[in-house]
Amino acid sequence: LADLSLSVCISSRELFSPSQKYQLLVYHADSLFHDKEYRNAVSKYTMALQQKKALSKTSKVRPSTGNAASTPQSQCLPSEIEVKYKMAECYTMLKQDKDAIAILDGIPSRQRTPKINMMLANLYKKAGQERSSVTSYKEVLRQCPLALDAILGLLSLSVKGAEVASMTINVIQSIPNLDWLSVWIKAYAFVHTGDNTRAINTICSLEKKSLLRDNVDLLGSLADLYFRAGDNKNSILKFEQAQMLDPYLIKGMDVYGYLLAREGRLEDVENLGCRLFNISDQHAEPWVVSGCHSFYSKRYSRALYLGAKAIQLNSNSVQALLLKGAALRNMGRVQEAIIHFREAIRLAPCRLDCYEGLIECYLASSSIREAMVMANNVYKTLGANAQTLTLLATVCLEDPVTQEKAKTLLDKALTQRPDYIKAVVKKAELLSREQKYEDGIALLRNALANQSDCVLHRILGDFLVAVNEYQEAMDQYSIALSLDPNDQKSLEGMQKMEKEESPTDATQEEDVDDMEGSGEEGDLEGSDSEAAQWADQEQWFGMQ
Repeated sequence: LADLSLSVCISSRELFSPSQKYQLLVYHADSLFHDKEYRNAVSKYTMALQQKKALSKTSKVRPSTGNAASTPQSQCLPSEIEVKYKMAECYTMLKQDKDAIAILDGIPSRQRTPKINMMLANLYKKAGQERSSVTSYKEVLRQCPLALDAILGLLSLSVKGAEVASMTINVIQSIPNLDWLSVWIKAYAFVHTGDNTRAINTICSLEKKSLLRDNVDLLGSLADLYFRAGDNKNSILKFEQAQMLDPYLIKGMDVYGYLLAREGRLEDVENLGCRLFNISDQHAEPWVVSGCHSFYSKRYSRALYLGAKAIQLNSNSVQALLLKGAALRNMGRVQEAIIHFREAIRLAPCRLDCYEGLIECYLASSSIREAMVMANNVYKTLGANAQTLTLLATVCLEDPVTQEKAKTLLDKALTQRPDYIKAVVKKAELLSREQKYEDGIALLRNALANQSDCVLHRILGDFLVAVNEYQEAMDQYSIALSLDPNDQKSLEGMQKMEKEESPTDATQEEDVDDMEGSGEEGDLEGSDSEAAQWADQEQWFGMQ
């Protein structure tokens, strides 16, 4: 309609006034924006601004003659500031952040509304201009003291929690039942400094208060913190609790899907992915969840495609970057994987799993020195906790010279958290190298006393085989497979024992395998063609 009206306006200039033409141009640009024709929208917004400029000049040359009807019309016209904001939105959708900053910077500081300052703050932050970003976030809080996104933005830029709280104190004191906000700020200050334990305790104290009990956002944050702290069991419980309260929840479900996939619950992951796609396919989370299902089903090309699609929808999705990086690494494209893990670290400098992915890439490419430097940096930056100690020990285990140091680090980690699975696994690996199987069995039994984990049961089975405890080893492999039916190593351990117990049966199985060889080969060829198909599609969605 706007397009037709503008054509009429050009043919018959007297039909529409200059201000009406300006309004029509804005309407046209708005409709193009909602149809996602962002470049065309920018063009029309630019034309609208030119028309507004000409309109302003006309108003100055011919002052108002007292026509009362013109005043309401001019007041209803979209402001130039609003039009520039919409242009900046178009540029951000086109990933032209510099152009978006330039158009918003052109608006005088006194005329900037809170949403303009908020967009500027986010754009500055993305561009690495931290000082300008902090200034803009503070300006948002000055105008809107309860803007929680601005509070989180300042905390993410290392502004002290006390300083941020001081900017909201007047509002907190003037509004009843708002005393929880200062505790909320304190909790997220701990989150952004990487102090997961104190963050968990503070959010738990908030969640127990009657005013915020069963708050989905707090439960999601708590689940994410448990995940960062390596407490996967509690993380899953909190995600499930949040899901029960809000069946349409999308935020954080990518992490939840990843945790389920790691535990071998692939059917649950598949169901979660389908449910999320029914809610919205325009968010990264459903694609990441489906990618996790593919990754842990060892379909790396498909996982790569799904990860790339998630990044296309949300370039700030840390879980999508980790998924794509892991898929690239497992496909042997280590240098490309490193780029993705580095970007994940930039976006989430307090998340240990981002560093773990990068260090695994370094170790895969035999860059032990780079891995050691990174592990030491993480240890110094995030502090000496069970996770950072284990990560450093993992790198030390790769070098025969630093085996003793690895042992000391793992002992410290297990002193802090005797149930930390990664530390137990690495200590068991070290004891296996030293052939101290009895010590390893004692370590694993102690770790399994209060938890059940597929990897721990499988390693215990391997140790029991080493000391000729075959029956119990078989039991441990069975438990491992009940927890994760797709665990190939447990299956191999069980099959090896069965073959040793019954060599005649093993020979018969080999004969059957020879007879069915051609069928298996066909299956393999099918999987190769599927991988090639997904690899081709990935080129269209790959991150440059």
